[in-house]
Amino acid sequence: MSGEDAPSPAPGETPPAGAARLAVGVLASGAGTNLQAILDRVHGRDADVVAVGSDKAEAQALQRAGALGIATRVFAAREYADREARDAAMAAWLREAGAELVVLAGYMQLVTPAFLREFPQRVINVHPALLPAFPGLGAIEQALAYGVKVFGVTVHFVDEGVDTGPVILQRALELPDAADAEAVRAALRPLEHDLLTEAVRLLARGEVRVAPGARRVQVSSARDGGHGSAG
Repeated sequence: MSGEDAPSPAPGETPPAGAARLAVGVLASGAGTNLQAILDRVHGRDADVVAVGSDKAEAQALQRAGALGIATRVFAAREYADREARDAAMAAWLREAGAELVVLAGYMQLVTPAFLREFPQRVINVHPALLPAFPGLGAIEQALAYGVKVFGVTVHFVDEGVDTGPVILQRALELPDAADAEAVRAALRPLEHDLLTEAVRLLARGEVRVAPGARRVQVSSARDGGHGSAG
């Protein structure tokens, strides 16, 4: 983590002058294009990516991180007795790396409640749908099967459900004639990159707060055209 020894702000706090940049751990299962967006737009500026983990040894995300000297590690399911054991090892590794925020950037596994307790309200995910519509795997295929005319992207806090955590940012995209999942996925990818990097920036600056006793996420300064959303 860069800067002096000042702590990074908690959600809702304004970072003091000269404060350390937020240390971010990223989990990814595939090509890592969302990770690359974070590396290109946020890393070394508002935050520092300090560790990248994956459940797949072949994930290109690991190569992207390794090329920059960022710590990487594979957490293959076969190497652990169960999901709880794997997540405990993963949380310990991220903690050792100094991660304060965990970003699920195309990570295709659910994380356990014990993992979430290690990073309370500090695990976020990007999902290719306008939640609460079409949660879980195959969101775009679900939306196409339903016949929607408007697609979108959501960045949200992760809780113990499947894509049920409070919404941080959302953006919609009208695709009235969409019929092909890959074409929709390609159209949504730039929105994923924009919203995920903006969410990391906002969290690093202490500009995100979950209202006490409610799901509503208050964003005090969404720079990207005012796309802050309530969950």
